[in-house]
Amino acid sequence: MIGSETSRVALLRAIFDSASEGTLVGIGDDAAVLAGGAKSLVWTVDAAVEGVHFLRRWMSLEDVGYRATMAALSDIAAMGGTVVGVLSALILPADFSDEDLLALARGQRRAADDARTTIAGGNLARGRELSITTTALGRTSEPMLRSGARPGDALWIAGEVGLAAAGRLRRDRDLLPVRREELVADDAFRRPLARLAEGLLAAPLAHAAIDVSDGLARDVAHIAEASDVRVVLDPATLVSPELAHVAQSIDADPLELALHGGEDYALVVAASTAAKLPGFRRIGGCEARGTDAHRVTLVGADGQQTPVEPRGFDHFAVSDIQREAKRP
Repeated sequence: MIGSETSRVALLRAIFDSASEGTLVGIGDDAAVLAGGAKSLVWTVDAAVEGVHFLRRWMSLEDVGYRATMAALSDIAAMGGTVVGVLSALILPADFSDEDLLALARGQRRAADDARTTIAGGNLARGRELSITTTALGRTSEPMLRSGARPGDALWIAGEVGLAAAGRLRRDRDLLPVRREELVADDAFRRPLARLAEGLLAAPLAHAAIDVSDGLARDVAHIAEASDVRVVLDPATLVSPELAHVAQSIDADPLELALHGGEDYALVVAASTAAKLPGFRRIGGCEARGTDAHRVTLVGADGQQTPVEPRGFDHFAVSDIQREAKRP
């Protein structure tokens, strides 16, 4: 039997009971939070595996290194943390040259520089495919969690959703960017940005937060589940002009990309409707769950709510496993 990613996290959570004096937040959030004096330690680890998270024909090795590093740093942003440092464990295939390694490392270094941090060490090993496992360490005095959203909260986002998925689809079809909108989508996929400054800004005001890595619908459903609320999204706020253009050019539904595409690394927070959050825009709100089983809905201009399947990338879902098996 192969369980879903969510069920397997629950399985491991039951085994690795993290309740202790030193562990403030354990398995089940964007990162672990450990006691560390005046400011708590925020620790996260993220893997990027060739053939699962990326194909080398999609991007340069510098892009691969940059993207893998920013993906881990995004978890620090989602907890409202300041980055302290990064560790990187690399598994390199036998044909991976020193020039390849330098290109990968340059991308990692650029991402670390952009986040004003450093890659302090890690590990090297050989394997069948390229794999980058990134550990990021931060500090925070006010960790943002997935739990804590309240009925009446607004839902705010920093960053765009759907563009990274559009860029990935274009790359998968070997389409080179020509127009500005296509360049934006290409950059969103190859060079995502961890919203570290926005996370620090939101931390004192947010009741809950998450970064968008597996798809907006799937990730806000985590907030809804942890906070026991229903999330209501306004579709008019989710599709940017750039996304609308690129989606049309590849015959894709822009709202589908925005809700389920993933890998955006945007930052979503639940906070008061009166919260002052520069860099964020409002995309919906939180309601009491009631007796309705649906965790996420879309609300139309007429006020009618339509349930949204909390679907996104799941490493162990049958559809995603089948999709990976078909990749070259």
